[in-house]
Amino acid sequence: MVDNQLRARGIKDENVLQAMAKVPRHLFVPSTMIDFAYSDEPLPIGEGQTISQPYIVAYMTENIHPQKWKRALEIGTGSGYQTAILAELVKEVYTVELIPSLAEKAQEILAKLGYQNIHYRVGDGTQGWPEEAPFDAILVTAAPAKIPFALEDQLAEKGRMIIPVGEMFQDLYLVLRQKNKIIRKKLIPVRFVPLVSLH
Repeated sequence: MVDNQLRARGIKDENVLQAMAKVPRHLFVPSTMIDFAYSDEPLPIGEGQTISQPYIVAYMTENIHPQKWKRALEIGTGSGYQTAILAELVKEVYTVELIPSLAEKAQEILAKLGYQNIHYRVGDGTQGWPEEAPFDAILVTAAPAKIPFALEDQLAEKGRMIIPVGEMFQDLYLVLRQKNKIIRKKLIPVRFVPLVSLH
């Protein structure tokens, strides 16, 4: 997976590649999908949600420039796979999931794998985690129609957010805070489940 799907398609960050090689992706997919765990495609995980294809996980992770001193906010815990990748690469991960059953299952798997730098919340991801802001990195795994202001507000100076945006057609955006200005850059077309807001 790492050589054929990631390195071959331009993922260069060796730390990201190592994390992708280390985290056992098959533990995060339903038992009926285990044969496809390492294939280059998103897979259903129940509750109408998906686990992103490995390339997209690596691409999004690389674009937040993960480093061991950083604090990261993840919106959409989902299966917990992206959470584990982040936990390998940054100091602290704060992850928010709207669907309690998914949050609980992800937490069980991540606890079994021994991660101790992950903080969990069940709630509306569009609101972020204001009490713990600002964050050096924010990674969003579901697509809002437009970028939530609450998430931009929670970016630290020189912080980086990666977020899919759009309804029928979506693009991945990189959002940067530089000198207290917000800069948005469109990266690549993507397909994600919608980010549901309770507000």
